[in-house]
Amino acid sequence: MDRITGQDRLRHTELRLHALFLQGLDGDAKAYRGFLQAITPYLRAFLRRRLGSWPDQVEDLVQESLLAIHNQRASYDTGLPVTAWIYAIARYKLIDWLRRHARQDSLHQPLDDEDALFSTADQDAGEAQRDVLTLLATLPEKQRDAIIHTKLDGLSMREAADLLNMSEAAVKVSVHRGLKTLATTLREAK
Repeated sequence: MDRITGQDRLRHTELRLHALFLQGLDGDAKAYRGFLQAITPYLRAFLRRRLGSWPDQVEDLVQESLLAIHNQRASYDTGLPVTAWIYAIARYKLIDWLRRHARQDSLHQPLDDEDALFSTADQDAGEAQRDVLTLLATLPEKQRDAIIHTKLDGLSMREAADLLNMSEAAVKVSVHRGLKTLATTLREAK
């Protein structure tokens, strides 16, 4: 039996979202609604990771991002990955929010070069993602999937449990054991 790697899972997600989005662009309202529902947890996780100090702003930015995605849907180049396009829109919404917030809050210094900050961060994130996926590939499937959904995708234990057809306790145990194994692997690699 072939194992599904993290890269395969990401590729599958990209293909599924791309297909739903294209069907939505062709007028399939059900597919478009499915696309928006499918990307919402990813947007939430993406923004939650970047707004650690302002968690109460995440839902507002998710909604702003969904609205911008809807309004800009005609500008999408169908030859490009839809997830990259989605995250670019969310990133611009985040930058706009940071600019507004910086003006309103004199305790925070405004960012002078947000594009450079995010492009460097995105490059680092790409390298880190490859490293993490390589490490995760060494884990048993159950542990790997639990970590991917809770720690990388940002799903709650309950959401991950529903997705994996496991109990919340089993997801917690799988995450704990998987992280412990990864920590041991990293210690031994030093």
